[in-house]
Amino acid sequence: MTVWDDLVGQEKVCEQLAAAARDADAFVTAVSTGAPPPEASKMTHAWLFTGPPGAGRTQAARAFAAALQCVSPDRALGGVPGCGFCDGCHTALIGTHADVTTVAAVGTQILAEDMRDTVRKSFTSPANGRWQVILVDDAERLNEKSANAVLKAVEEPAPRTVWLLCAPSIEDVLPTIRSRCRHLNLRTPSVDAVADLLMRREGIEPAVAVAAARATQGHVDRARRLATDPAARERRAAVLKLPLRVEDVGGALKAAQELVDAAAEDAKALAEELDGKETEELKAALGAVQGGRLPRGTAGVMKDLEDKQKRRRTRTQRDSLDVALTDLTAFYRDVLALQLGSRVAIANADAQDALERLARASTPEATLRRIEAIAACRDALDRNVAPLLAVEAMTMALRAG
Repeated sequence: MTVWDDLVGQEKVCEQLAAAARDADAFVTAVSTGAPPPEASKMTHAWLFTGPPGAGRTQAARAFAAALQCVSPDRALGGVPGCGFCDGCHTALIGTHADVTTVAAVGTQILAEDMRDTVRKSFTSPANGRWQVILVDDAERLNEKSANAVLKAVEEPAPRTVWLLCAPSIEDVLPTIRSRCRHLNLRTPSVDAVADLLMRREGIEPAVAVAAARATQGHVDRARRLATDPAARERRAAVLKLPLRVEDVGGALKAAQELVDAAAEDAKALAEELDGKETEELKAALGAVQGGRLPRGTAGVMKDLEDKQKRRRTRTQRDSLDVALTDLTAFYRDVLALQLGSRVAIANADAQDALERLARASTPEATLRRIEAIAACRDALDRNVAPLLAVEAMTMALRAG
Protein backbone atom coordinates (compact mmCIF):
# COMPACT_ATOMS: atom_id res chain seq x y z
CA MET A 1 0.00 0.00 0.00
CA THR A 2 1.55 3.30 -1.09
CA VAL A 3 0.79 6.70 0.43
CA TRP A 4 -1.36 7.53 -2.61
CA ASP A 5 -3.83 4.66 -2.22
CA ASP A 6 -6.39 6.63 -0.17
CA LEU A 7 -6.59 9.53 -2.64
CA VAL A 8 -9.82 8.53 -4.33
CA GLY A 9 -10.31 9.65 -7.92
CA GLN A 10 -7.23 11.93 -7.92
CA GLU A 11 -5.03 10.08 -10.41
CA LYS A 12 -3.68 13.21 -12.12
CA VAL A 13 -2.80 14.88 -8.82
CA CYS A 14 -1.09 11.69 -7.62
CA GLU A 15 1.05 11.60 -10.77
CA GLN A 16 2.17 15.20 -10.26
CA LEU A 17 2.98 14.69 -6.59
CA ALA A 18 4.82 11.42 -7.22
CA ALA A 19 6.97 13.11 -9.88
CA ALA A 20 7.73 16.01 -7.53
CA ALA A 21 8.60 13.58 -4.69
CA ARG A 22 10.97 11.73 -7.01
CA ASP A 23 12.77 14.97 -7.93
CA ALA A 24 12.83 16.05 -4.28
CA ASP A 25 14.44 12.75 -3.35
CA ALA A 26 17.06 13.21 -6.08
CA PHE A 27 17.80 16.71 -4.76
CA VAL A 28 18.37 15.54 -1.17
CA THR A 29 20.48 12.60 -2.33
CA ALA A 30 22.65 14.89 -4.47
CA VAL A 31 23.14 17.37 -1.61
CA SER A 32 24.09 14.62 0.83
CA THR A 33 26.65 13.13 -1.57
CA GLY A 34 28.08 16.42 -2.77
CA ALA A 35 26.84 15.89 -6.32
CA PRO A 36 25.25 18.77 -8.27
CA PRO A 37 21.44 18.89 -7.86
CA PRO A 38 19.23 18.10 -10.87
CA GLU A 39 18.85 21.05 -13.25
CA ALA A 40 15.17 20.51 -14.05
CA SER A 41 12.80 19.65 -11.21
CA LYS A 42 9.07 19.31 -10.68
CA MET A 43 9.61 20.07 -6.99
CA THR A 44 8.98 23.49 -5.45
CA HIS A 45 8.98 24.96 -1.94
CA ALA A 46 5.26 25.81 -1.62
CA TRP A 47 2.09 24.01 -2.71
CA LEU A 48 -1.58 24.97 -2.58
CA PHE A 49 -4.14 22.13 -2.49
CA THR A 50 -7.71 23.19 -3.30
CA GLY A 51 -10.94 21.34 -3.89
CA PRO A 52 -14.48 20.90 -2.54
CA PRO A 53 -15.11 19.46 0.94
CA GLY A 54 -14.41 15.75 1.01
CA ALA A 55 -12.15 15.73 -2.03
CA GLY A 56 -9.16 14.93 0.15
CA ARG A 57 -7.09 18.13 0.22
CA THR A 58 -5.46 17.39 3.57
CA GLN A 59 -5.04 13.69 2.75
CA ALA A 60 -3.21 14.61 -0.46
CA ALA A 61 -0.95 17.05 1.38
CA ARG A 62 -0.17 14.51 4.10
CA ALA A 63 0.53 11.78 1.53
CA PHE A 64 2.96 14.14 -0.20
CA ALA A 65 4.61 14.94 3.13
CA ALA A 66 5.04 11.20 3.71
CA ALA A 67 6.56 10.72 0.27
CA LEU A 68 9.03 13.53 0.94
CA GLN A 69 10.10 11.81 4.18
CA CYS A 70 10.20 8.29 2.69
CA VAL A 71 13.35 6.33 3.62
CA SER A 72 12.54 3.07 1.85
CA PRO A 73 15.64 1.40 0.38
CA ASP A 74 13.63 0.79 -2.80
CA ARG A 75 14.23 4.44 -3.74
CA ALA A 76 17.83 3.66 -4.59
CA LEU A 77 16.61 0.94 -6.95
CA GLY A 78 14.37 3.30 -8.88
CA GLY A 79 11.27 3.01 -6.72
CA VAL A 80 8.97 6.01 -6.26
CA PRO A 81 9.15 7.62 -2.78
CA GLY A 82 6.02 7.03 -0.75
CA CYS A 83 6.11 3.31 0.00
CA GLY A 84 3.68 3.70 2.91
CA PHE A 85 5.57 1.19 5.11
CA CYS A 86 8.86 2.76 6.14
CA ASP A 87 9.29 4.76 9.35
CA GLY A 88 9.32 8.07 7.47
CA CYS A 89 6.05 7.36 5.65
CA HIS A 90 4.32 5.84 8.67
CA THR A 91 5.10 8.63 11.14
CA ALA A 92 4.25 11.35 8.61
CA LEU A 93 0.87 9.76 7.87
CA ILE A 94 -0.13 9.39 11.52
CA GLY A 95 1.15 12.85 12.48
CA THR A 96 4.11 12.00 14.72
CA HIS A 97 7.04 12.78 12.42
CA ALA A 98 9.37 15.34 14.02
CA ASP A 99 9.80 17.24 10.75
CA VAL A 100 6.15 17.37 9.67
CA THR A 101 4.25 20.14 11.47
CA THR A 102 0.51 20.52 11.04
CA VAL A 103 -1.32 23.77 11.78
CA ALA A 104 -5.13 23.90 11.85
CA ALA A 105 -7.68 26.41 13.06
CA VAL A 106 -8.51 25.84 16.70
CA GLY A 107 -11.41 28.29 16.54
CA THR A 108 -12.80 30.17 13.57
CA GLN A 109 -9.37 31.59 12.65
CA ILE A 110 -5.71 30.62 12.61
CA LEU A 111 -4.21 33.28 14.86
CA ALA A 112 -0.73 34.75 14.57
CA GLU A 113 0.17 33.28 17.96
CA ASP A 114 -0.75 29.82 16.61
CA MET A 115 1.70 30.32 13.71
CA ARG A 116 4.59 31.95 15.57
CA ASP A 117 6.51 28.83 16.60
CA THR A 118 5.71 27.10 13.31
CA VAL A 119 7.09 29.95 11.21
CA ARG A 120 10.21 29.99 13.37
CA LYS A 121 10.61 26.23 12.88
CA SER A 122 10.24 26.57 9.11
CA PHE A 123 13.59 28.37 8.95
CA THR A 124 15.46 25.49 10.58
CA SER A 125 16.97 22.40 8.96
CA PRO A 126 15.21 19.03 9.31
CA ALA A 127 15.94 17.36 12.65
CA ASN A 128 16.11 13.78 11.34
CA GLY A 129 13.97 13.72 8.21
CA ARG A 130 14.75 14.63 4.64
CA TRP A 131 12.60 17.79 4.54
CA GLN A 132 11.06 20.27 6.96
CA VAL A 133 7.37 20.10 6.02
CA ILE A 134 4.76 22.62 7.23
CA LEU A 135 1.17 21.57 6.50
CA VAL A 136 -1.45 24.31 6.98
CA ASP A 137 -4.96 22.90 7.08
CA ASP A 138 -7.82 25.42 6.72
CA ALA A 139 -5.52 27.98 5.09
CA GLU A 140 -8.62 30.02 4.29
CA ARG A 141 -8.90 30.71 8.04
CA LEU A 142 -5.60 32.57 8.24
CA ASN A 143 -6.30 36.06 9.54
CA GLU A 144 -4.38 39.12 8.40
CA LYS A 145 -1.48 38.78 10.85
CA SER A 146 -1.03 35.02 10.51
CA ALA A 147 -1.29 35.25 6.71
CA ASN A 148 1.46 37.89 6.66
CA ALA A 149 3.65 35.62 8.78
CA VAL A 150 3.13 32.76 6.33
CA LEU A 151 3.83 35.08 3.38
CA LYS A 152 7.22 36.08 4.78
CA ALA A 153 8.12 32.43 5.35
CA VAL A 154 7.00 31.36 1.87
CA GLU A 155 8.86 34.22 0.18
CA GLU A 156 12.27 33.18 1.51
CA PRO A 157 12.08 29.59 2.80
CA ALA A 158 14.97 27.51 4.06
CA PRO A 159 16.53 25.30 1.34
CA ARG A 160 14.84 22.12 2.56
CA THR A 161 11.53 23.51 3.84
CA VAL A 162 8.23 22.80 2.06
CA TRP A 163 4.92 24.57 2.75
CA LEU A 164 1.68 22.67 1.99
CA LEU A 165 -1.44 24.87 2.19
CA CYS A 166 -4.99 23.48 1.98
CA ALA A 167 -8.06 25.58 1.17
CA PRO A 168 -11.45 25.13 -0.57
CA SER A 169 -10.55 27.39 -3.52
CA ILE A 170 -7.65 29.46 -4.79
CA GLU A 171 -9.66 32.64 -4.09
CA ASP A 172 -9.67 31.79 -0.37
CA VAL A 173 -5.92 32.46 -0.14
CA LEU A 174 -4.20 35.84 -0.37
CA PRO A 175 -2.99 36.57 -3.95
CA THR A 176 0.50 37.26 -2.62
CA ILE A 177 0.65 33.79 -1.06
CA ARG A 178 -0.98 31.79 -3.84
CA SER A 179 1.27 33.43 -6.47
CA ARG A 180 4.23 31.78 -4.73
CA CYS A 181 2.63 28.32 -4.60
CA ARG A 182 2.18 25.54 -7.13
CA HIS A 183 -1.56 24.95 -7.36
CA LEU A 184 -3.19 21.51 -7.40
CA ASN A 185 -6.99 21.29 -7.64
CA LEU A 186 -8.71 18.12 -6.45
CA ARG A 187 -12.13 17.05 -7.67
CA THR A 188 -15.01 15.41 -5.87
CA PRO A 189 -14.58 11.63 -6.25
CA SER A 190 -17.37 9.58 -7.76
CA VAL A 191 -19.84 7.67 -5.60
CA ASP A 192 -18.56 4.36 -7.02
CA ALA A 193 -14.93 5.25 -6.19
CA VAL A 194 -15.79 6.15 -2.59
CA ALA A 195 -17.88 3.01 -2.16
CA ASP A 196 -15.00 0.91 -3.51
CA LEU A 197 -12.63 2.51 -0.97
CA LEU A 198 -15.02 1.74 1.91
CA MET A 199 -15.29 -1.88 0.84
CA ARG A 200 -11.53 -2.35 0.33
CA ARG A 201 -10.18 -0.46 3.33
CA GLU A 202 -12.98 -0.70 5.90
CA GLY A 203 -14.57 -4.04 4.98
CA ILE A 204 -18.01 -2.42 4.62
CA GLU A 205 -20.80 -4.40 3.00
CA PRO A 206 -21.38 -3.28 -0.62
CA ALA A 207 -24.96 -2.06 -0.08
CA VAL A 208 -23.98 -0.04 3.02
CA ALA A 209 -20.89 1.39 1.29
CA VAL A 210 -22.86 2.53 -1.76
CA ALA A 211 -25.60 4.07 0.40
CA ALA A 212 -23.07 5.98 2.52
CA ALA A 213 -21.14 7.22 -0.53
CA ARG A 214 -24.35 8.35 -2.24
CA ALA A 215 -25.73 10.04 0.89
CA THR A 216 -22.55 12.09 1.34
CA GLN A 217 -22.15 12.83 -2.40
CA GLY A 218 -18.56 11.62 -2.57
CA HIS A 219 -17.29 13.16 0.69
CA VAL A 220 -14.77 10.49 1.71
CA ASP A 221 -14.46 11.24 5.44
CA ARG A 222 -18.20 11.67 6.00
CA ALA A 223 -18.93 8.52 4.01
CA ARG A 224 -16.50 6.55 6.16
CA ARG A 225 -18.04 7.95 9.35
CA LEU A 226 -21.58 7.26 8.15
CA ALA A 227 -20.72 3.69 7.19
CA THR A 228 -18.90 2.84 10.41
CA ASP A 229 -20.54 4.95 13.14
CA PRO A 230 -24.14 4.14 14.20
CA ALA A 231 -24.36 7.46 16.08
CA ALA A 232 -23.58 9.36 12.87
CA ARG A 233 -26.37 7.51 11.09
CA GLU A 234 -28.79 8.37 13.89
CA ARG A 235 -27.87 12.07 13.73
CA ARG A 236 -28.36 12.14 9.98
CA ALA A 237 -31.73 10.39 10.26
CA ALA A 238 -32.84 13.02 12.79
CA VAL A 239 -31.75 15.85 10.48
CA LEU A 240 -33.66 14.37 7.53
CA LYS A 241 -36.86 14.39 9.61
CA LEU A 242 -36.57 18.13 10.22
CA PRO A 243 -38.31 19.25 6.98
CA LEU A 244 -41.47 17.41 8.11
CA ARG A 245 -41.40 19.05 11.56
CA VAL A 246 -41.53 22.72 10.55
CA GLU A 247 -45.18 22.88 9.55
CA ASP A 248 -46.02 25.20 12.49
CA VAL A 249 -44.08 27.87 14.41
CA GLY A 250 -43.69 25.75 17.54
CA GLY A 251 -42.37 22.81 15.57
CA ALA A 252 -39.90 25.02 13.68
CA LEU A 253 -38.48 26.56 16.86
CA LYS A 254 -38.28 23.20 18.62
CA ALA A 255 -36.47 21.64 15.67
CA ALA A 256 -33.97 24.51 15.68
CA GLN A 257 -33.29 24.08 19.38
CA GLU A 258 -32.74 20.34 19.01
CA LEU A 259 -30.38 20.84 16.08
CA VAL A 260 -28.25 23.32 18.04
CA ASP A 261 -28.34 21.12 21.16
CA ALA A 262 -27.13 18.12 19.16
CA ALA A 263 -24.20 20.15 17.81
CA ALA A 264 -23.38 21.35 21.32
CA GLU A 265 -23.38 17.74 22.55
CA ASP A 266 -20.90 16.81 19.81
CA ALA A 267 -18.64 19.67 20.90
CA LYS A 268 -18.96 18.67 24.55
CA ALA A 269 -18.11 15.03 23.79
CA LEU A 270 -14.95 16.06 21.94
CA ALA A 271 -14.01 18.50 24.70
CA GLU A 272 -14.35 15.86 27.39
CA GLU A 273 -12.06 13.60 25.38
CA LEU A 274 -9.35 16.18 24.66
CA ASP A 275 -9.51 18.96 27.25
CA GLY A 276 -8.77 16.84 30.32
CA LYS A 277 -5.84 15.13 28.65
CA GLU A 278 -4.36 18.43 27.44
CA THR A 279 -4.78 20.06 30.85
CA GLU A 280 -3.09 17.22 32.72
CA GLU A 281 -0.22 17.09 30.21
CA LEU A 282 0.36 20.85 30.55
CA LYS A 283 0.25 20.69 34.36
CA ALA A 284 2.84 17.90 34.30
CA ALA A 285 5.02 19.90 31.93
CA LEU A 286 4.80 22.91 34.26
CA GLY A 287 5.92 20.81 37.20
CA ALA A 288 2.67 20.55 39.15
CA VAL A 289 2.57 17.78 41.71
CA GLN A 290 -0.24 15.24 41.20
CA GLY A 291 -3.30 16.81 42.80
CA GLY A 292 -1.25 19.81 43.97
CA ARG A 293 -1.06 23.47 43.09
CA LEU A 294 0.61 24.89 40.00
CA PRO A 295 3.93 26.68 40.38
CA ARG A 296 3.76 30.45 40.66
CA GLY A 297 3.74 32.39 37.39
CA THR A 298 2.03 29.67 35.34
CA ALA A 299 -1.57 30.92 35.58
CA GLY A 300 -1.23 32.77 32.28
CA VAL A 301 -0.17 29.60 30.47
CA MET A 302 -3.20 27.73 31.82
CA LYS A 303 -5.46 30.63 30.80
CA ASP A 304 -4.10 30.45 27.23
CA LEU A 305 -4.92 26.74 27.11
CA GLU A 306 -8.46 27.37 28.39
CA ASP A 307 -8.99 30.05 25.71
CA LYS A 308 -7.74 27.64 23.04
CA GLN A 309 -10.10 24.91 24.26
CA LYS A 310 -13.02 27.34 24.26
CA ARG A 311 -12.29 28.32 20.65
CA ARG A 312 -12.10 24.67 19.68
CA ARG A 313 -15.51 23.93 21.25
CA THR A 314 -17.03 26.79 19.25
CA ARG A 315 -15.43 25.50 16.07
CA THR A 316 -16.57 21.93 16.73
CA GLN A 317 -20.16 23.02 17.33
CA ARG A 318 -20.26 25.00 14.10
CA ASP A 319 -18.63 22.19 12.14
CA SER A 320 -21.29 19.81 13.46
CA LEU A 321 -24.01 22.27 12.43
CA ASP A 322 -22.40 22.58 9.01
CA VAL A 323 -22.66 18.81 8.51
CA ALA A 324 -26.37 18.98 9.36
CA LEU A 325 -26.88 21.90 6.96
CA THR A 326 -25.11 19.96 4.23
CA ASP A 327 -27.48 17.02 4.78
CA LEU A 328 -30.47 19.38 4.65
CA THR A 329 -29.25 20.94 1.41
CA ALA A 330 -28.88 17.49 -0.15
CA PHE A 331 -32.41 16.62 1.02
CA TYR A 332 -33.99 19.66 -0.66
CA ARG A 333 -31.85 19.08 -3.74
CA ASP A 334 -33.48 15.66 -4.01
CA VAL A 335 -36.91 17.26 -3.57
CA LEU A 336 -36.12 19.66 -6.40
CA ALA A 337 -34.92 16.81 -8.62
CA LEU A 338 -38.24 15.00 -8.11
CA GLN A 339 -40.23 18.16 -8.80
CA LEU A 340 -38.37 18.80 -12.05
CA GLY A 341 -38.42 15.18 -13.15
CA SER A 342 -34.62 15.10 -13.23
CA ARG A 343 -32.75 11.87 -13.85
CA VAL A 344 -30.10 12.81 -11.29
CA ALA A 345 -29.62 10.00 -8.77
CA ILE A 346 -31.35 10.61 -5.45
CA ALA A 347 -28.80 10.97 -2.65
CA ASN A 348 -31.24 10.23 0.20
CA ALA A 349 -32.93 7.12 -1.11
CA ASP A 350 -33.63 6.02 2.47
CA ALA A 351 -35.95 9.06 2.86
CA GLN A 352 -37.85 8.49 -0.39
CA ASP A 353 -41.31 8.78 1.19
CA ALA A 354 -40.55 12.14 2.81
CA LEU A 355 -38.99 13.43 -0.40
CA GLU A 356 -42.04 12.53 -2.46
CA ARG A 357 -44.39 14.02 0.13
CA LEU A 358 -42.60 17.38 0.11
CA ALA A 359 -42.22 17.33 -3.66
CA ARG A 360 -46.00 17.01 -4.05
CA ALA A 361 -46.80 19.59 -1.36
CA SER A 362 -44.66 22.47 -2.71
CA THR A 363 -43.27 24.02 -5.87
CA PRO A 364 -39.74 24.12 -7.30
CA GLU A 365 -39.62 27.85 -6.50
CA ALA A 366 -40.40 27.17 -2.84
CA THR A 367 -37.73 24.47 -2.73
CA LEU A 368 -35.12 26.85 -4.14
CA ARG A 369 -36.05 29.43 -1.50
CA ARG A 370 -35.54 26.78 1.17
CA ILE A 371 -32.11 25.90 -0.21
CA GLU A 372 -31.25 29.61 -0.15
CA ALA A 373 -32.41 29.80 3.49
CA ILE A 374 -29.95 27.04 4.41
CA ALA A 375 -27.14 28.89 2.60
CA ALA A 376 -28.09 32.08 4.47
CA CYS A 377 -27.85 30.19 7.77
CA ARG A 378 -24.39 28.98 6.86
CA ASP A 379 -23.33 32.55 6.02
CA ALA A 380 -24.75 33.81 9.32
CA LEU A 381 -22.73 31.21 11.24
CA ASP A 382 -19.59 32.31 9.38
CA ARG A 383 -20.30 35.87 10.57
CA ASN A 384 -20.43 34.62 14.18
CA VAL A 385 -24.18 35.01 14.57
CA ALA A 386 -25.42 33.09 17.63
CA PRO A 387 -26.11 29.53 16.40
CA LEU A 388 -29.64 29.34 17.83
CA LEU A 389 -30.69 32.64 16.22
CA ALA A 390 -29.27 31.58 12.83
CA VAL A 391 -30.89 28.15 12.91
CA GLU A 392 -34.25 29.51 14.13
CA ALA A 393 -34.30 31.98 11.24
CA MET A 394 -33.59 29.08 8.88
CA THR A 395 -36.31 26.77 10.21
CA MET A 396 -38.87 29.60 10.06
CA ALA A 397 -37.86 30.21 6.43
CA LEU A 398 -38.17 26.48 5.72
CA ARG A 399 -41.70 26.60 7.13
CA ALA A 400 -42.64 29.62 4.99
CA GLY A 401 -41.21 28.10 1.81
